[in-house]
Amino acid sequence: MTAHTLLNTLYVMTSGSYLHLDNDTIRIEIERETKLRVPLHHLCAIVTVGDVLISPALIGRCAESGVGMTLLDRNGRFRARVEGPTTGNVFLRQAQHAIAADPIRTLAIARNIVAGKLRNSRTLLQRGTRESKNESDTAAIDAAVLKFDASLRAVSVTHDIDKLRGIEGEAARTYFSALNHVIRADARAAFSMDGRNRRPPRDPMNALLSFLYTLATHDCRSALETVGLDPQVGFLHVLRPGRPALALDLVEEFRSVMADRLALTLINRGQLKADDFRNTEGGGVLMSDDARRAIGIAWQEKKKEFLKHPLLDTEVPYGLLAQIQARLLARSLRGETEAYLPFLAR
Repeated sequence: MTAHTLLNTLYVMTSGSYLHLDNDTIRIEIERETKLRVPLHHLCAIVTVGDVLISPALIGRCAESGVGMTLLDRNGRFRARVEGPTTGNVFLRQAQHAIAADPIRTLAIARNIVAGKLRNSRTLLQRGTRESKNESDTAAIDAAVLKFDASLRAVSVTHDIDKLRGIEGEAARTYFSALNHVIRADARAAFSMDGRNRRPPRDPMNALLSFLYTLATHDCRSALETVGLDPQVGFLHVLRPGRPALALDLVEEFRSVMADRLALTLINRGQLKADDFRNTEGGGVLMSDDARRAIGIAWQEKKKEFLKHPLLDTEVPYGLLAQIQARLLARSLRGETEAYLPFLAR
């Protein structure tokens, strides 16, 4: 049975689990046998993956207590979010909405978000160059890094949000093409990718990344809710009904920092193999339950690792990065800082 609590978030990843309220405690059962008890007041969020049952009483109590619930399907795709009445600083949200309606101020924030994403992506590729022992791989990665340098220059001078999105999209295509050269040579047959694809993912690497990106987006959304920001109103991503645009904005700088690095680690260390995935009749790829559990555990362990935050100049766990950046974003929206500064990996 896989259920872990990390940074006040309960992750339940075993299909067939049943969560219900027992006084002020969440009791997790499988086949009527209690596997875990977690005090409700210790939690700020619950994330379930796969076919997990939740009692109506627990749903109601979590809504009353401000404990958000996120339901993911067996592939880690977002199904639903359950939460009570929206709370938070009304003046902060007022400032957020005002800036989102201002094209110039929106562009300034979006530009920094994209710059942060591109810098972090380039850093991951450069690390791959240092570790590579193959000249053709090194040459391919170096060529991608040069394209990133050009993209970063273009980002700094563009004055059009649509052009900015175009630059980001082209850089993403360059990045995912170069990512194949960072994968261990004997694992490429199973995990190389022909660009990014989803809904459904058509190869194991895309299935793995989709799952990790969903986990990262949940953390970003929870972080935004925590500081009182509206996760639906973003600056880079186009607003659509039901789309957490600001969470998608915030997650951009963490894709390579956490999700992509973890994916490469699991593959290059042989912790994930081709037989952990299977093809479906519709042309998609599914992960096995064991692989999903292994990835979930690795994600939680990654969040416990510490790194030095370049702006705060202090050691923080990876699991707090989204919370820190959400608070930095809130400060910039309130005018307490001149601009939003994204997290930059080293």
